[in-house]
Amino acid sequence: MDRQSTVDAMFDKHMEKAPQIFKNRNALSIHYVPDELPHREAHLDKMVSILVSSLKGGTPSNIFIYGKTGTGKTAAAKLVLRSLVSKGREKSIPLINSYINCNQINTNYRVLARLCEEIGIKVPFTGLPTDEVYSRFREGLDTTEQLLILILDEVDKLVTRSGNDVLYDLTRMKVDLEKAGVSLIGITNDLKFKDQLDPRVLSSLSEEELFFAPYQAIELQSILTQRARMAFQTDVLDYGVINLCAAIAAREHGDARRALDLLRVSGEFAERQKLSKVTEDLVNQARKRIEQATVDKFLKTLPIQSKTVLHGIYLLEVNGKKEIFSGDIYDVYSEICGIVGLDRLTQRRISDFINELIMHGIIAAQEISRGRYGRTRRIQLSIPPEQVKRVLEDEDKTGRLKQVTEYVPTLLRQ
Repeated sequence: MDRQSTVDAMFDKHMEKAPQIFKNRNALSIHYVPDELPHREAHLDKMVSILVSSLKGGTPSNIFIYGKTGTGKTAAAKLVLRSLVSKGREKSIPLINSYINCNQINTNYRVLARLCEEIGIKVPFTGLPTDEVYSRFREGLDTTEQLLILILDEVDKLVTRSGNDVLYDLTRMKVDLEKAGVSLIGITNDLKFKDQLDPRVLSSLSEEELFFAPYQAIELQSILTQRARMAFQTDVLDYGVINLCAAIAAREHGDARRALDLLRVSGEFAERQKLSKVTEDLVNQARKRIEQATVDKFLKTLPIQSKTVLHGIYLLEVNGKKEIFSGDIYDVYSEICGIVGLDRLTQRRISDFINELIMHGIIAAQEISRGRYGRTRRIQLSIPPEQVKRVLEDEDKTGRLKQVTEYVPTLLRQ
């Protein structure tokens, strides 16, 4: 049997007699925007009241939206803009709706280049001065009476990477334009983001503000019930599945994305196992899978210094150190730096990295008293050591930490 027919047979095997679990799994995607957003009606009405002036020939105030992940910020903005553009079409009002995720497009040049594309102006991927790209965009937009409404999602990532410049230019553009108009909607998960902004940008961007509070468990239940009707076949969810997904997500800051992911992955587990029902047990399996993926993603994004600190804790634990203290970690970290050729940071800086790992649940710390010697912290991994080893080995692009995978720290050889 050739390779193609073997793969065909595999597909046939997995498809035969497999119960139909999903009707439309896209309804559980974080990118799906339903026609109704339960428990966000007041936010939607506030946004509509601000943006409706665009249907009357005006340029709406800029809007700043903030709140934690999974609180409906992006979905609400997209839903309102979708309806606004539709209304504009009915009235022959030229509206341009542009959405930019600044976690992906995170430089001033790339943002302006994307905006040029939106109005049909071609600019090279790189090579021009940013001021030149801005000028081309401004002049191209101002050739006719039209309104650009721009959503800058995760706008904090743009400012962190590239500073305030492009935000300042865009918020000031409405003063420079003669025919066209620009209205911004900035969205962020960082509740302290405004502290990073230049006062001139802050006053323009925050003309109107909306805060999205985390969902409560009962609100998550109704959201999941709405999406489940769209996503699943009739009677495939066991009693208690939606409540369990909502309860888990409510414990984690009311994150609707987490709740939807749990429900989707639970359904996919049922599908793969050819089960006719999605059960609470599958929800718990999904939770473990998602938690592992979340930790993997976090570990992969750590800077090399943080990875080295974590690798030091890993080495101490797998080599049998029963009690690991902050000082032990710094000693092993220093050894690793010497071996792999990494600049050694101060003990205070390493303490900051340890605090970050504690905050994200990668390690646990217990503060203990050592009498006249003061206080210290006893530390241990909160995740399986093999997970640390696997991720750090896979993601250490410099190859440095692979040199010390099996290293035994000096303090354990004494």
